[in-house]
Amino acid sequence: MSALAVEDLHVWFDLPGGRELHAVQGIDLALEPGERLGLVGESGCGKTTAILAMMGLLPPSASVAGRVLLGGEDILAGGDRTMRPHRWTDIAMVFQGAMNAFDPVKTVGSQITEPLERAGIASGRAARARTAELLELVGISGERQDRYPHEFSGGMRQRAAIAMALACEPKVLLADEPTTALDVMVQAQILELLVRLTDELGLAMILVTHDLPLVSQACTRAAVMYAGRIAETGTTRELHHAPLHPYTRMLFQATPDLRGTGAVSSIPGAPPRLDEPTVGCPFSPRCDRAFAPCAATRPPLRTAGTGHLAHCHLEGGA
Repeated sequence: MSALAVEDLHVWFDLPGGRELHAVQGIDLALEPGERLGLVGESGCGKTTAILAMMGLLPPSASVAGRVLLGGEDILAGGDRTMRPHRWTDIAMVFQGAMNAFDPVKTVGSQITEPLERAGIASGRAARARTAELLELVGISGERQDRYPHEFSGGMRQRAAIAMALACEPKVLLADEPTTALDVMVQAQILELLVRLTDELGLAMILVTHDLPLVSQACTRAAVMYAGRIAETGTTRELHHAPLHPYTRMLFQATPDLRGTGAVSSIPGAPPRLDEPTVGCPFSPRCDRAFAPCAATRPPLRTAGTGHLAHCHLEGGA
């Protein structure tokens, strides 16, 4: 059984004048225990909205439909009533921007201890001891739990945020751009930490990012999002070397080669507005291989081997 299965997930936001913004449009994802999946795409494509919906953390202006299955149970079925027992205990999240994840007037340790106490896992001295263990797990001295967030460097705050997410031993970890605003060396350390923890603890992880080299390093599979939809999913090797969707190919072409051997070309145009209906393939106005059906009908799901799928009118590779 999958650690996490997302089926036909939709998210709408209410807009003035009775309009709606369809931010996530029927995505499907599945994650096995210990698997790392990269969720990639340009800013505004719906990546963060999707994982916030999986956690039940969207604002009241959002409407959510679809199923999020943990151990076969649909945790979205009853709204917050069915989500609350699983949030942080079975599924947890590392937020983008670690400074914003902590209350500045409370110690870091007290904020890691809080989910332990709320879940009834530990309290008092036992909770403090567990907090020290969690900080040590992510490479921070347990003695620093009485420090405040501003006394930690950016990398240490990100490590502490990971420790807080792991406090209740979840089975699934959602990491929303966990290396944003960190220098290159610290980014590498955080990435190495996440890979090590998923391997050691058997965590399933969705890593949200727009950094394709990072996904290639850390993840076994990836899903490429565009305009609220999954354009393509497969192993990172398949997406890099044999993409089915032109958007996937053009994303890699727009990414600098660390060896400096390949030319970099930007993707022309801009993503479509999600508050307006889209006919056909949403990428067709920017696609270098678009033809008549692309603008007229929604693309079918095509496959190229087990688990390598793309919504595209093109037959064969991109």
